[in-house]
Amino acid sequence: MRYQRLSSGDQYRLIAVDSGTAYDLTAVKPRLNGFGDLAATADIAGVSVDEIASDIAADAPTIARDSLVNATLPLVPDEVWAAGVTYEISEEARESESGMPEMYLHAYEADRPEIFFKATPSRTVGPNEAIGIRADSTWDVPEPELGIVLYEGSIVGYTIGNDVSSREIEGENPLYLPQAKTYDRCCSIGPAIVSADSVTDPHELTMSMEISRDGELQYEGETSTGNMARTCDELAEFWRNHDTVPELGVLLTGTSLVPDDGFTLQPDDEVRITIDEIGELSNPVIEV
Repeated sequence: MRYQRLSSGDQYRLIAVDSGTAYDLTAVKPRLNGFGDLAATADIAGVSVDEIASDIAADAPTIARDSLVNATLPLVPDEVWAAGVTYEISEEARESESGMPEMYLHAYEADRPEIFFKATPSRTVGPNEAIGIRADSTWDVPEPELGIVLYEGSIVGYTIGNDVSSREIEGENPLYLPQAKTYDRCCSIGPAIVSADSVTDPHELTMSMEISRDGELQYEGETSTGNMARTCDELAEFWRNHDTVPELGVLLTGTSLVPDDGFTLQPDDEVRITIDEIGELSNPVIEV
């Protein structure tokens, strides 16, 4: 099943889409107004999120699929983390921007992956909301990534994430990574969560990105999550190890779509990321 969230005034409605039909789960269970509520219920019952949703959908009213174009952030994660240097081209790009290139090669080849804190809820936006580029950076890029959705550390679904980054700041000194990665509107997620049971194989999904400026295409690229050097289970395990993970979290898995070194995002650009079986995440750009 596919899960999205609609805003209704100051309330939210959890929508489940199954076989092309959209069901309003909140209409049946008013306290069920987000994916976190659904995941918590499934965890208590010891069943999958799809089993809970299917039971509720049997009594739920349907809504027009057209209304889902207004879907908002599909979940409010307690924390967003990210993995880096999981694709060869990303490792090469970060080598080229850095004065210490060997450290990225070591991370790509090492047993331990690079995993870093990315965003809080207040720094995370949903579909069609503006992502931010820092005013103190002149080289900024989007990073399209498969996002793993975890409840109590277990993988319950997948989404699309945009790990917006300042390549200038990180390239100046790797110790500046937190400033390059974590700031206002630095992350977008959406437009939906697809349950883990509904994704055929998270390591065989086509991922593409387009960047437009004034109606003109500035960048387009396509890849596969099959090019990732690590598995989702491996990344999730390292994220959980020796740490108290949040109840509801998202772990971004890295990117292999890297614009040429001469490209930087500008205000009013539009970034569109598509991943098979999940959908399209679109965001305009502003300076923060």
